[in-house]
Amino acid sequence: MAAQLSPQQLAEKHRPTLDRALETVGSRSYWSPHPEHPKAYGESAPADGLAAFQALRGTRFELDQPGTDGWTGGEVSPYGPALEIEYPHADPDVLLPALRAGMGAWRAAGPETRALVCLEILARISARTHEFAHAVMHTSGQAFTMAFQAGGPHAQDRGLEAVAYAYQEQTRTPASAEWSKPQGKRDPLELRKSFTAVPRGVALLIGCNTFPTWNGYPGLFASLATGNPVLVKPHPRAVLPLALTVRVAREVLAEAGFDPNLVALAVERPGEGIAKTLAVRPEVRIIDYTGSTAFGDWLETHARQAQVYTEKAGVNTVVVDSTDDYKGMLSNLAFSLSLYSGQMCTTPQNLLIPRDGITTDAGEKAYDEVVADLAASVAGLLGDDTRANALLGALVNPGVRARLEAADGLGDIALASREIAHPDFPDAVVRTPAIVKADGARKVWEKAWEGGEEVPYLTECFGPVSFAVAVDSTQDALELLRRTVRHQGAMTVGGYTTSPETERALEEVCLEESAQLSLNLTGGVYVNQTAAFSDFHGSGGNPAANAALCDAAFVANRFRTVEVRRPS
Repeated sequence: MAAQLSPQQLAEKHRPTLDRALETVGSRSYWSPHPEHPKAYGESAPADGLAAFQALRGTRFELDQPGTDGWTGGEVSPYGPALEIEYPHADPDVLLPALRAGMGAWRAAGPETRALVCLEILARISARTHEFAHAVMHTSGQAFTMAFQAGGPHAQDRGLEAVAYAYQEQTRTPASAEWSKPQGKRDPLELRKSFTAVPRGVALLIGCNTFPTWNGYPGLFASLATGNPVLVKPHPRAVLPLALTVRVAREVLAEAGFDPNLVALAVERPGEGIAKTLAVRPEVRIIDYTGSTAFGDWLETHARQAQVYTEKAGVNTVVVDSTDDYKGMLSNLAFSLSLYSGQMCTTPQNLLIPRDGITTDAGEKAYDEVVADLAASVAGLLGDDTRANALLGALVNPGVRARLEAADGLGDIALASREIAHPDFPDAVVRTPAIVKADGARKVWEKAWEGGEEVPYLTECFGPVSFAVAVDSTQDALELLRRTVRHQGAMTVGGYTTSPETERALEEVCLEESAQLSLNLTGGVYVNQTAAFSDFHGSGGNPAANAALCDAAFVANRFRTVEVRRPS
């Protein structure tokens, strides 16, 4: 296979980026090599990206990968139109051996070359961010701006972050060492030792519907950078963004002189459920999964031959004790509840508010007043339909819609959801969030966790439904938070307080239960947003996820170090 991209070319182009990424994961400061603004990609990029996306519709998505035994598809945009794209369906008995065939050369290339090839893949994806944005928008239901940013530069940042950590961990041990042990009057014992990072085996990436690239890129690039071939199994409703990714990766691998089958696509036929079949194949040694707790638990239990990284469901909680910026708090929470119709694993669900009220810079506010003011803030934010469409996007699937429509039966409605028409996509299902009042008395949730009556706010209600939970005191709120994180998990925790003692207590709960905490956010940073290179997405220490994006633990067990000893 003739290489068109030499190691020298890759180093000249991407080594500075890798060095900057390594520096930034150490400093935890802000940095991104991928522009967030659509205009940064050139004047023709928006039209070119839309045209490229439209050209994919109604076609067969050719990949020229082995084992293709038919074609399948069926994606329908949450905005209405069917994409009518057919993808290759693979026979795993043919495809999995093909994935393994190129491992030797990929391993021998070493950590630096692998990292630089990954950066070339990311650079080519970045150049097509507008095309990817439309693909993400019409498979996830995100509004275009969010699909552009979260599905483009933010996802690419997370992929680059994983590559940096992978390189750092693989090079922590020197490639070789001279070893000499003194033996007194006798000659010393001398050995020459080599240390090689070797991959575990085939990595299976099981994609999600809501954030196919953002949640998919960390695992994909962490595995590839550590020498593992990657089989990408997209969510059946969100195939296109990851199929495009696979196509780019295969092109770059081939141009760099490696087997393109190091990255391949596995798309399932309707109802086929191939994730379970692939997950227990002996060739599969790493699994990355984002989705329901039920299937995540199944993977952790049954895929015993693999190292399994899961992000599952959680109940994200905000403790509202007091604030010195009442208006800013309400505005910040309203945006957090509204963004992408609450269809984020980091969106707050439970707002724990003392029933006797809170102290604010605008005076004492009773529980009912806080809830009414928050409802008014959400309604005001989404009062203009144009802005509402830009923030909410479309409901990603019928399950989210069903949960929203069932909100009336969960308690008193503080804010009813309303339907919004989309001017460009009349079939889009766009809904504003609902806020439900709930009783957070200790006897209610203690009895529920002892096996009593089910309490709606104690389990995840994914989508645009949140609960304003009236608790007896801030102390009870902290204990409810503790038990929620311990039993259900949480990707995010928020808190508002002017009390140093409450702040310390809140921090202590999150340290003990391993939950990521954001305090007193009132400006343009929101609890449900995290920045690559600086923020950790999840902790890996509570039931919501067994891994964090991204830390050393996320990459270090994707490879092992093999030592060879020789006499000097």
